Amino acid sequence: MKQPASKKRQRLRFHKMHSLGNDFVVVDGITQSLNLNADLIAAWGTRHTGIGFDQLLTIEPPTETDADFWYRVYNADGSTAEQCGNGTRAVTLLARHLQLTRKTTLHWQSPGGRLTTSFNNPQNIETIMTPPVLEAADIPFQSAQAIQAENDPQHAINSYLLSASDQNFCVTPVSMGNPHAVMFVDNIFDTDVEAIGRQLTKHPAYPSGTNVEFCQIVDRQFMRLRVFERGVGETQACGSGACAAAVVARLKNLIDPRVKVSLPGGKLRISWSDHNTPLTMTGSATLVFSGELTL
Repeated sequence: MKQPASKKRQRLRFHKMHSLGNDFVVVDGITQSLNLNADLIAAWGTRHTGIGFDQLLTIEPPTETDADFWYRVYNADGSTAEQCGNGTRAVTLLARHLQLTRKTTLHWQSPGGRLTTSFNNPQNIETIMTPPVLEAADIPFQSAQAIQAENDPQHAINSYLLSASDQNFCVTPVSMGNPHAVMFVDNIFDTDVEAIGRQLTKHPAYPSGTNVEFCQIVDRQFMRLRVFERGVGETQACGSGACAAAVVARLKNLIDPRVKVSLPGGKLRISWSDHNTPLTMTGSATLVFSGELTL
């Protein structure tokens, strides 16, 4: 009896990358078809039994004529994210490496909004981020679930007390296309980022969850940062988190327009003069290896 022909399994090329230790699997959806789901992504994201990554990123054809590419962001647990600041440099480097484009300036669509990247070399990639969002409803942030701690009518920036680990923490909500809770601490090395971050990332005040930034101001040109990322945990670096912390610190007049942000995985340069200028982030990206998955 003739056996039915077995269905040919799809092979998917992927690229392991990182930016300051914030690591990714990046998939080219321009030259190959994508058929991803949350369970697959979570299995690949498991470090002991899969590939391991903080986020999976895809490069896809744009839907608007003035954009070069569309990119999507998935967390290691398979959930979707709106934005990934460090990831913008990874997809820019890979688009150049795979010769998907010869341009040095690229316009990207993303779930968190449009942004632009400029490629100088792998150590110097600049991202013009989406404008910060401070309106609670647009972050989204539900102020009724928190206690207002500070109010700055001049800059329309408010801070709130949120409870975690039997304590109240003062956070400032902001969005960089994805939600953030920025708090200032005296010493990031003495802060229990895991315990506090794990509770605040799912606080009822953030209906979509949030990334939590623990920021230590060293001087007006330098600050240290640790970030607990929604759907991931603490990461070696978070670009959108560094931008969110810089926005809040700048609005509170704690830093100058240009600041260096030190994260466990390395340093980023953030520039933001005022509300009328775009916020820019500059850093590196690295291609670690390429491989192939059988689906």
